Amino acid sequence: MSLGPRRYYAVNWIGLWTLYSKEVRRFMSVATQTILAPMVTTLLFLAVFVLALGHAVDQVGGVAYMSFLAPGLIMMAITQNGFANTSSSILISKLQGNIVDLLMPPLTPLERLVGLAGGGLTRGLVVGVATWAAMLPFVQVQMAHPGYVLYHAIMASLMMSLIGMLAGVWAEKFDHMAAITNFVVTPAAFLSGAFYSASRLPEFWQGVAHANPLFYMIDGFRYG
Repeated sequence: MSLGPRRYYAVNWIGLWTLYSKEVRRFMSVATQTILAPMVTTLLFLAVFVLALGHAVDQVGGVAYMSFLAPGLIMMAITQNGFANTSSSILISKLQGNIVDLLMPPLTPLERLVGLAGGGLTRGLVVGVATWAAMLPFVQVQMAHPGYVLYHAIMASLMMSLIGMLAGVWAEKFDHMAAITNFVVTPAAFLSGAFYSASRLPEFWQGVAHANPLFYMIDGFRYG
């Protein structure tokens, strides 16, 4: 009996799930590098800032500095890893020559977009949860508004995952990706108010901070 062409209807759910699963398994297979390393780096940031400042800054906006700092560090880890997952996936596929495995299957551009971005979103959230859990013994991080926390964590990770896809498509070699990471992503993360209150900045730099979309993600996450 001959088989006719397979019908995928409106959405190729099997293909979409397969692509998403591949992206998740890709970063979970090297969890020491993709989850444990960002978690340890964030804890080092927390320790360095607290030890360096000592009691010079006890509170920010009526909140203990460690409690103020922790959400910013968690969000920074989420955004950086959301970006890293999609950008590295596409660039490595291009350099290794297996990008054809992504382009040839019967997936629409939207399905590829959702599958890749979903993988980056998942990695960002997994790193965020792992970082939050690692901080619990050292700092009180309570959720006053869980909805704000969840919404801003998802939106920030998704936004950086989509930006990472653009970077991966544009970059032709690792030098290009390093330039985007070092001159765009990292400065945007560091100048987003993760370590300080933007209200203490001079007027000009407040305007610069308010032009940074990550500022609003961190501000909303911190409020939650």
